[in-house]
Amino acid sequence: MTDFPIPTGPLDKAPVGYRDDADNETALLAALAAAGVQLGKYDERLVTWLASWEWATVAPIASWITRANQPAA
Repeated sequence: MTDFPIPTGPLDKAPVGYRDDADNETALLAALAAAGVQLGKYDERLVTWLASWEWATVAPIASWITRANQPAA
């Protein structure tokens, strides 16, 4: 996987760049795992489906998961 950061704050514009489906899936699974989310088979199918979308869609979703897992300020 190419090293690229998941946005950790509110987004005011679409993330740029291209990530292939495998990188998108890795980013989503990493965010979910870090948040302690256990996945069932259907959940995994949805992650694979979401990973087929462009990075500008996948990055905010991974960012929401990451930010939801952060301690309250």
